[in-house]
Amino acid sequence: MGRPMRTISGDLIALAKAGRFDVIAHGCNCFHTMGGGLAAQVRRHFPEAYEADLATHFGDRAKLGTCSFAVVEREGARFTVVNAYTQLHPSMGAGVDVDYDAVRDAMGWIKSRHTGARIGLPQIGAGLAGGDWARIEGIIGDVLGGEDVTIVTFSGAA
Repeated sequence: MGRPMRTISGDLIALAKAGRFDVIAHGCNCFHTMGGGLAAQVRRHFPEAYEADLATHFGDRAKLGTCSFAVVEREGARFTVVNAYTQLHPSMGAGVDVDYDAVRDAMGWIKSRHTGARIGLPQIGAGLAGGDWARIEGIIGDVLGGEDVTIVTFSGAA
């Protein structure tokens, strides 16, 4: 059985590059944007993950709750970057864009493929997507309970 979910302050991308995680995930929309928030940083640092996103169907509602991914190697570390399709449209900064059922399904996707891995997550769906973090954290705990999950709250510049 894994460790209880914990929260730390830091830079998810830097921690992944430092070998802290086997898997990191971030929330995406279904329109190949990756233009804001952590998704933009993922696109910049891990173009392989953006290529995986581009290989999916543009604007397809059926992607909600699914994931694309890329295995990357950086600075001696090898890990999987998961694009979790947790919202249909790009966030416009007003209202709630996250789909809570999609978050649940995406976390299930991660659990089914990465049980026993060291998983790093941001406060997925609670930034630009406007979701209720307490609700999302509960979903993550329900689905990934017992796994080695670290929530990384952002600090510093990426």
